[in-house]
Amino acid sequence: MTDGGSPARTGRSRDRRGRGLRGPGVLPGPYSPSGVPSRRSARADFDAVVLGVVRRLDRRWHDELGLIEFAVEETPLVPDDWRAQTVPLASVVRGSGGTPTRLVVFRRPIEVRCEGRAELSAMVLTVLVEQVSELLGRTPEEIDPGYDPD
Repeated sequence: MTDGGSPARTGRSRDRRGRGLRGPGVLPGPYSPSGVPSRRSARADFDAVVLGVVRRLDRRWHDELGLIEFAVEETPLVPDDWRAQTVPLASVVRGSGGTPTRLVVFRRPIEVRCEGRAELSAMVLTVLVEQVSELLGRTPEEIDPGYDPD
């Protein structure tokens, strides 16, 4: 108790009565037996977009892509003497021997260039199609007929 007669607040309570979030938005119900998931983070949204594009490309080019590893990283590591005016959006590290080829998409540089989810999806598609086309030695239009560089 504090001097005013009310119980002392602890930093652990999630609302003023300490019960946490309640109600149909978060509790299980007939249409959401496990409850409603909280909003996904920007990172999870980006990963979902990349995964969707990778699945689309893999369905079409699985045999030619072979053993390739797709990854998402926050930002590229650029050397201190980097002189280019732009930051890389993706990177390909070719595999050798038992090491698979690794295609890395950089989340933050792509997100900074996009205003909404539709633009983000289009940018991720463009970046991945261009990288895969370079890997396979084909034109981006062959990799994805819907490719639009603009």
